[in-house]
Amino acid sequence: MSVDHTRAPVLEALVDYRRSGRLSFTPPGHKQARGADPAVREALGDAVFLGDVLASGGLDDRLERNGVLDRAEALMADAVHADHTFFTTCGSSLSVKAAMLAVAGPHEKLLIGRDAHKSVASGLVLAGIEPVWVEPRWDAERHIAHPPSAEEFERTFAEHPDAKGALITSPTPYGTCADLRAVADVCHRRGLPLVVDEAWGAHLPFHPDLPSWAMDAGADICVTSIHKMGSGLEQGSVFHLRGDRVPAALLKMRADLLGTTSPSVLIFAGLDGWRRQMALHGEALMGGALELAVRARSVIEEIDGLHVNDRDDFCGPGLADDFDPLPVVIDVTGLGITGYQAADWLREHRQVDAHLNDHRRIGAQLSHGDDRETASELLAALKDLAAAAPELTGSPRIEVPDPAGLRMEQAWLPRDAFFGPTEDIPVDRAAGRIAAEIITPYPPGIPAVLPGERLTEPVLRYLTTGLAAGMNLPDPNDARLETVRVVADAG
Repeated sequence: MSVDHTRAPVLEALVDYRRSGRLSFTPPGHKQARGADPAVREALGDAVFLGDVLASGGLDDRLERNGVLDRAEALMADAVHADHTFFTTCGSSLSVKAAMLAVAGPHEKLLIGRDAHKSVASGLVLAGIEPVWVEPRWDAERHIAHPPSAEEFERTFAEHPDAKGALITSPTPYGTCADLRAVADVCHRRGLPLVVDEAWGAHLPFHPDLPSWAMDAGADICVTSIHKMGSGLEQGSVFHLRGDRVPAALLKMRADLLGTTSPSVLIFAGLDGWRRQMALHGEALMGGALELAVRARSVIEEIDGLHVNDRDDFCGPGLADDFDPLPVVIDVTGLGITGYQAADWLREHRQVDAHLNDHRRIGAQLSHGDDRETASELLAALKDLAAAAPELTGSPRIEVPDPAGLRMEQAWLPRDAFFGPTEDIPVDRAAGRIAAEIITPYPPGIPAVLPGERLTEPVLRYLTTGLAAGMNLPDPNDARLETVRVVADAG
């Protein structure tokens, strides 16, 4: 069957909806902007409201006989070599949970890289899955984790032959990638599925100089955030399926369990339009972004006190297998400041928002939406940051543990610890107790503490000293981290 990637079924249906002059006595209650607050209309523009229609009984008829969404999803699947694609409007945080639920159930084991996103931890709590953690490849010198190796998955499967499958994150928010084909082979030799959290890899299929992507590497389910490295709207996510290890009907059922019954057509339209853009022009657009990244990296490296982490830093024996150069990760330790200070200064003084920030780095994500002008603004701001750094006040020291110190025993199932009896105790008495909450430095959103883990002094010191230095911890019950929520002491 021929596939016409010049078509965009959702966008075309929206145009038809407007031309038809339909009069809606259904939600949304703003009734094509007529009922929206004038100040909101002025701020957002009427185009937002005009595109905000019901998916079923609006964009399509009540039985969806025109197959608008089905056709858009089929085109997306073709663009990335998947057998099936599903659109979601709740971000990849929902998509990855649906993928997990399709592979394992309550009290069943799932191998998971311990560098997984907070959404994976939330999925464990909701599903009651027993995580079997697979160790990332830790760079103790740079204090950064890279995706686990295929050998580590092989070893862990040998110890847990009853596991139902595996989940790996690749690329990481820092742009480092796993050898997905090798990891998929480890799973498939056992007849088990591999789920890839590829939230940061929407762009990978569209240029040969970028790392391979999950569907091309033989993974079974791939979760992708189109709003991250693509040009969809926030919350626009897709999950792709290939092969028959996970039935498409089962995956759809699990997604329906979590998804909204009122999906945003605006987000669907963004997904649909991005697929067409990439299918028709992706290689040229991504090629331009890659060239821009090469030039920007070269200039940043020449700024005293800044170092751009490159392939030589992130890849090699014991490190990552591949590298995406578009998340430009900049080490600022040479300026004598933290990544938190750098991000705050850039936002306050140069109106530049850095994506990633941690105790020693900031990330300046480049995409096909950038050009020479935006790159020049970034470079000028970074030069100004370097000049201003001596005037920045000293930051409290962050006590970052060595890799072994970051790992804690998973003493309880995350679900049992989260929903069981709990108590809040002072942080200085929490070591040795079992955590009952998630604690996540954000960004990038990789939990330092998961429910069911036995807390240790090094991790607690890392979090408290990090918080004092500017770390963002959005999820603990006590935002000041003076107390920690733990499983109640039965004794």
